Amino acid sequence: KECGTKPYNQSMSEKTFTLEEANLLLPILESLLRQAMDAKDDILITEKEFQDLGHRIFLSGGLLLDVEHWAKRKAVRERAVQQIKDAVEEINATGVQVKDIDVGLLDFPCVVDGETVLLCWKLGEPHRIAHWHGTNEGFSGRKPITTLNLRKKPNSEKPN
Repeated sequence: KECGTKPYNQSMSEKTFTLEEANLLLPILESLLRQAMDAKDDILITEKEFQDLGHRIFLSGGLLLDVEHWAKRKAVRERAVQQIKDAVEEINATGVQVKDIDVGLLDFPCVVDGETVLLCWKLGEPHRIAHWHGTNEGFSGRKPITTLNLRKKPNSEKPN
């Protein structure tokens, strides 16, 4: 069977993709991943600022604070948290699985010969999926897409 063949009554959470469908989504998903990763950077920066502030307060026995400044920094962190949630929810709504936001790792469920496999893409790779792995394997189990038994179109088959 061709990668992506799915039962008639399949829900979005069980969506599968053809290799072509997955490749077409990559530019959009990359943009969402970058938004989430940028927001995560904002969170890390603001949390470091709050940790440093707490340390300075502890060492000095107290400080007068610019409350407006720190309220704005807290709002930045809260917006960043929401941006991550929104981006990940948008990716998940497509049926694509976010496996690791730190490195930008996505898996696309795909049915091959009646079994589900995961087409695997990592941020920084070209906008085409070049790897896959089984559902019980992780990133370390990735194999070249050329080893996946995808059905060939009749006009692409070479004569013997």
